[in-house]
Amino acid sequence: MCWSAQADAAAGGVVVVVGVACLVRAHRAGRPERLLLATVPLVLGVHQLIEALVWLGTDGGLSAAPAAAARTAWAVIALPLLPVLVPAGVWSATTGPSRRLLAGLTLLGAAVAVPLAVAVAAHPVTATVHGHTLGYAFGVPHPAAVLLAGYLLATVGSLLASGDRLLRRLGLVTGVGAVVCALLWRLAFASTWCALAALAGLLLLQWAGHSPGTEAGRITRSAS
Repeated sequence: MCWSAQADAAAGGVVVVVGVACLVRAHRAGRPERLLLATVPLVLGVHQLIEALVWLGTDGGLSAAPAAAARTAWAVIALPLLPVLVPAGVWSATTGPSRRLLAGLTLLGAAVAVPLAVAVAAHPVTATVHGHTLGYAFGVPHPAAVLLAGYLLATVGSLLASGDRLLRRLGLVTGVGAVVCALLWRLAFASTWCALAALAGLLLLQWAGHSPGTEAGRITRSAS
């Protein structure tokens, strides 16, 4: 997700700290329904730390067995875990009529996760250096474009459909950021996914302890 093992380790450590703070803030705010989504920054931070090990495996700095385990762990988080965790977390934190739609998006994420999990289990995950990025191969089943569309709809779509202003903002930032990061990755310029993960973590940290009633009360007082 970053351009070197050192960058991944540094960024991953920062995002892990943000993730722990996110969970603490949701707990202290008395919002247990937000805890599931609040785990996402912690998961993303651990994901980056794992990729630091993947980088080491590509240049011989890590022996074969730990390097293979790191690649598999990276793929498990990126592929079957996130398309279920994100919509399920949004569904858990949301009240109102959008919960039915979010339940459907969670099921979509699970439907996408199943073939991806099978692919990771059935094929060895490989990683090769491509410029300042890593390229992964893991035997994704066809049609890959349909799985990608379902993945994005389940993750970004659930954030946009949540009805929460901060989560909608996160969905917009994530959607646009994913396009930019993917373009930079294809050019082998640099992998900027770590920056997107850090930004997403900060937005979720703001959301974790935010009360919708606080802003409404502020608007009411200013109008009176």
